[in-house]
Amino acid sequence: MVQLYNLHPFGSQRVVPCRQEPARFCCGRDVLFVAGTAASCRVEVFALREQGRCDALGSFATLGPVLRMAHSQAGDYLVTIEEKSKATYLRAYMNWRCMSAGSSRVCVRMVGHKMEESYSETLKEQMSVVEMPLSDPPLCVSCCPVNGDLLVGCKNKLVMFCLKYLFINQNLTVLDFERSLILHFDNVIPTEVAFCARHIAVTTELDVLILKLELVQQSTDVTECARRVSTLEKPVDGGVKDEGPSTRTLQLELDEFVVCQKPVELLGEESKLCEIPITLESTDLPTEDTKCFQVRYLLFRRFTPDQSPFGFCEETKLHSVQLLPVYQTGSSVTDHEETENKRELLSLFCFFSLPHVGYVYSVGKLVELISTYQYSEKSEQAVLTPQFLHVITSENLQCFTVRCSAAAARDEDPYIDTTIKACPPIALDVCALRMQLFIGPRAICHFKNHIILLTKADMEDITERRKPTRRMLSRKDDCIKSRANSESEPGWNLYIINTVSTIQLYREMVDYSRTYENVKTESCIHLLSEAHLLVRAAIMDPHFLNSDEKEELLRVFRESCAALGDCYSRFDTEDYHLALPYYRMSGLSMAEVLKRLVSEGDEIQTYERGFLFYLTHCLNEDVNEELSKESANQVLQIFYLADPAQLPHILCSPCMRNVCPLRAVKYLQKVEKIMPSVVLTLTKAFMALKTGDLAMYEHEMDSYKETVLACGFIGQPKLLRHYKEEIVVPTEFAVHLKEMQPGLLVAATVALHENSKMELEEADTFFKLLVDFWEALLVVCSQEETLQELLLRLTSQYVWRISKQQFPETKPLRTTEDLINSCNHFGLIFPWVTSIMSVESPSDKSYHEDISKLQSLLCSQSINIASALPVLEPLTEAGNVGLTIHVICNTRLGKYEEAIDQLLKRCPDAVVLYAQHELKDNNRAVWWNKLLPELFKRTRLTGNDCPVLISSLKETLSVVAVELELSDFLSLLPEDGTAAFFLPHLLHCSQRKLLT
Repeated sequence: MVQLYNLHPFGSQRVVPCRQEPARFCCGRDVLFVAGTAASCRVEVFALREQGRCDALGSFATLGPVLRMAHSQAGDYLVTIEEKSKATYLRAYMNWRCMSAGSSRVCVRMVGHKMEESYSETLKEQMSVVEMPLSDPPLCVSCCPVNGDLLVGCKNKLVMFCLKYLFINQNLTVLDFERSLILHFDNVIPTEVAFCARHIAVTTELDVLILKLELVQQSTDVTECARRVSTLEKPVDGGVKDEGPSTRTLQLELDEFVVCQKPVELLGEESKLCEIPITLESTDLPTEDTKCFQVRYLLFRRFTPDQSPFGFCEETKLHSVQLLPVYQTGSSVTDHEETENKRELLSLFCFFSLPHVGYVYSVGKLVELISTYQYSEKSEQAVLTPQFLHVITSENLQCFTVRCSAAAARDEDPYIDTTIKACPPIALDVCALRMQLFIGPRAICHFKNHIILLTKADMEDITERRKPTRRMLSRKDDCIKSRANSESEPGWNLYIINTVSTIQLYREMVDYSRTYENVKTESCIHLLSEAHLLVRAAIMDPHFLNSDEKEELLRVFRESCAALGDCYSRFDTEDYHLALPYYRMSGLSMAEVLKRLVSEGDEIQTYERGFLFYLTHCLNEDVNEELSKESANQVLQIFYLADPAQLPHILCSPCMRNVCPLRAVKYLQKVEKIMPSVVLTLTKAFMALKTGDLAMYEHEMDSYKETVLACGFIGQPKLLRHYKEEIVVPTEFAVHLKEMQPGLLVAATVALHENSKMELEEADTFFKLLVDFWEALLVVCSQEETLQELLLRLTSQYVWRISKQQFPETKPLRTTEDLINSCNHFGLIFPWVTSIMSVESPSDKSYHEDISKLQSLLCSQSINIASALPVLEPLTEAGNVGLTIHVICNTRLGKYEEAIDQLLKRCPDAVVLYAQHELKDNNRAVWWNKLLPELFKRTRLTGNDCPVLISSLKETLSVVAVELELSDFLSLLPEDGTAAFFLPHLLHCSQRKLLT
């Protein structure tokens, strides 16, 4: 049901000083065109100024009486349908502004006429009239507000003219039109058309059809593509084929019945079933740039004469069809035509009306009915604006709210209804703001924040006008027109009605809403939502960026959000959660919201769900606001009274850092008697730390086992860490645990990570027990990706400590042996590694634990050695440690020969032990193919001076003699060797052969 709020959207009114009786009028960018009745055949032009003032610019003659007229902002031209000698003509008046400078020259030319250079030069100083011949009489006309193209409605067709800018020379650009497309219909006589951004709305007396012309990929045959036909099969009701329509109609006529079609509404794809096939005919000359269109049906609606709340009405006809564009917020607009096209269309709305009902549809990204308007009287005409719907009846000018800004806001941001942003719903009930009495309203149009209204009173109404009960808006005396003969006054007036500023009307709506605060909650929210949408629509206006009221509008917008936040916080409504996004949009801090809603010293104050929802979210989400001690204590008491279960969680918020810990412990102890929990115990311990009561702290921490406490931190991670400007900062609790119970801190952090409460990167900046944390995490880690990252981080940390000779800041929680026993990712250290390390330098002893952990990691099969090589680079020259790293890596990568070379060069003592451990199975042949020849070569060079090589050679010969046949063994022995040295090995090899 439409609600009536008796607000005052209309301000002062002024009378337009017309010299002739108006028949038609329309508004331009800053002008008003008024066409006279059949007797005058002239158009008067008035400049529209601030506060509704208007000044006459001049007038020009027309061919005949003007039947229809429209102004295009793009191109700044006026198009008319004129009648002369019972024929109608379509004309466009270009460069009409020159007449205000005193020029009376007029040039008349046909559309598309090629202009001579000398002829076109004169166009700069004269008005140009472009005549556009049509094969059928024009019935209606519309200009596209985006690009200035022209659409003309004729019987069974629509003709589209494209606006063209003809560059004559550097000083002259001439406007012209090109007939580009014809849409052919079957049995359609348009009464009105609307055209915007290739969207077309056409109405007959009872039908509405909305279409969109879409560019399609150009085919090879341009002509064939441009003449594409969109034909549709007529649906058969119930899927059963019935007898032909001509037979049925004939029978009904014989029976003297009147045929009335059923009302129907078809949206989107379904609108193709409207049984109105359309044929597109391109009238462009085929070129490489020829545009190829196809038609997409958006909406079809058919009404019937009896579709009226007041019963059967023979005068039921559609009127006032309009397409309203809403542009992208923040689009820059200037007064120059070439930049007007830079406005980015965001949403498009279509309005049309029956005598007693009006409809607004969204026809942009989604086709849907937004609002339905029920009029109290029969309407004559209506005009839709981004902020209001203005309707005239026989005696009233009515103003209704609209939902276009709410729909456009969601088109601009589909995720607007979140905890961060919100907007009043599209389905919000429409309401009437004002019903203003006028005598005989006949026509209306809209310009910025002005309504232009034509009234024509009957003779009996003229006498009524003097009665005190008929109230009108105050006139400005300086603009009252003078008439030579008052006795012959025909009873007409053309008014410019100034609608009050957005901010002034906003203030009135807010004041009016206060009358409902304690009576009707929904009415209060409704009015504040209307006020919010009013301001939002003003901000979405393309001229907003250049508006003098820009800063004030933004301030009022935030104020509106705060008022809505207050409503959803104070009132018990289903949409209480909206308190959060509206308060966030208002820019108010938590402390400011508390001052607005919490009464000082009110012990019995109750708090609604919306307020608690807002506070809970702000405290749980790391808001960068630190409440004062007074405000923090207020929040503590609010939750103790309204939601005590939340106390442990809100006390851990960084916003509550200044809360009185003694009072917090007192409240927690009361809550613990009813709802004990690990998180509550940990919170009490946290508060005890803040008060310095270590005895209480230890008592609370001893209440549960360490494993239970570690899991308790999962319930509230903010006990250990919070964020400050997106950086993780440890709490006093975490700092204390690091010093006194590092094991519990590591266990708690591992639990947080495993439960997705903390990322590895957060742990990096959280505390300096990183190595202990990573080592503990390896024990429980199961995800391969995280596993490899942990292994590389640990490897890097061990390498950094060893290479920089950096001692751990704290004593490691686990030894290498502990890790090997508890974690599969730490492997047993190879014997040959131990052998190499047995001759280590004294300086290595200080880092023995890190060295052994690193070697244990590399000896396991978990780490990806190839990925670890860059990390290990700093240890390449680190003595025996570097040697073990090199050899382990080469071995894991299958580079056994390189490993042997490194051992023979730097630690030959371990080469045989290495070979015995590594050269097995498939790698057995390396003994005689690599190790034995290398030992021969190095022994020959050193002679008997290197007993280690001699010993290694003997061990190697013993292994090879067992593995090879005698002939193969002999072939490996050097010719310059001593027979006595090799004889025992040869004997062993031959005896093994005899035994087998």
